[in-house]
Amino acid sequence: MAKRRHASKDEILLVPFLDILCSLIGVLVLIIVVLTISQTQQTEGRTQEELERAQKYKDLKKEQQEQNVSSEQVKLLLAKLQQLQQEQKEKEERLAKLRKLLSTSKEVQKQNQELSQALLKELDNLLLEIDGLKKQIAEIKPEIAKLLAEIKARQIPPDKKPPPVVVQPSGSGTSAAEKLFFIEASGAKLVFKVGDKKETVAAVPETIIGSAPLNYFLTQVSKERNNAQLIFLLRDDGTTAYTRGGGWAQDKYGIKISRLLIPGQGDIDTSLFGEREGKVGPVPAEYQPPPPPAAPPPK
Repeated sequence: MAKRRHASKDEILLVPFLDILCSLIGVLVLIIVVLTISQTQQTEGRTQEELERAQKYKDLKKEQQEQNVSSEQVKLLLAKLQQLQQEQKEKEERLAKLRKLLSTSKEVQKQNQELSQALLKELDNLLLEIDGLKKQIAEIKPEIAKLLAEIKARQIPPDKKPPPVVVQPSGSGTSAAEKLFFIEASGAKLVFKVGDKKETVAAVPETIIGSAPLNYFLTQVSKERNNAQLIFLLRDDGTTAYTRGGGWAQDKYGIKISRLLIPGQGDIDTSLFGEREGKVGPVPAEYQPPPPPAAPPPK
């Protein structure tokens, strides 16, 4: 009887190869999906969150500009109202004096008959002017009330506070120095941190020269001038403050300074610098700011 042939010795099983091929295809599909999602979440190097934050700031900026325009209109109308009220008060005082003159004795009235006729005519004119002023005031008051209500409606609520501005360590205004110290130049003031407290100094020469916190801060920065740099975080309206504060830091303390433009009005966040951000302790009680520079001799 012939023996049965065992086919299992001659066959090649393809199941493991197909499993590996399917797994490889699945991994490739997953990589493509991840890359596609990451590309859709970025636009010109910005995430969707940053774009939404920028659009939100733009909308808040537009509301603020509209509110400033309305505020100027209200100020003009209030000034006009005060002027009209002052004129009305002066004319009423003159009217009271004229009435007092007209109520004197008959003898005086007879002696001043011609004068009284002129005064009566002036009195009529004053009454007409007062009526006109009252009408103007009545017309202006509703407009002022309307503008005030519009300003109140446009005020930015606390929950719509502008988002914080996060300073990136890789920004063009940052330096490769080991320590970086920051001063915010905003409007007509300088803001910096001494110890755990934020100090605000008016950006006028007299205040800058005589401010103990600012000069102590600059003194501590100057001690590390070889491996440190002072960066002014410059707001849109902080050019004057930067010029005065930076000039004092360079001329008096010899500190290297630079500036970094900060968009928006949100609070500044420098936490990404970590240990590179320089810290200055609180001002000692015995510290005294340097004496002001001597006045130049007369020519």
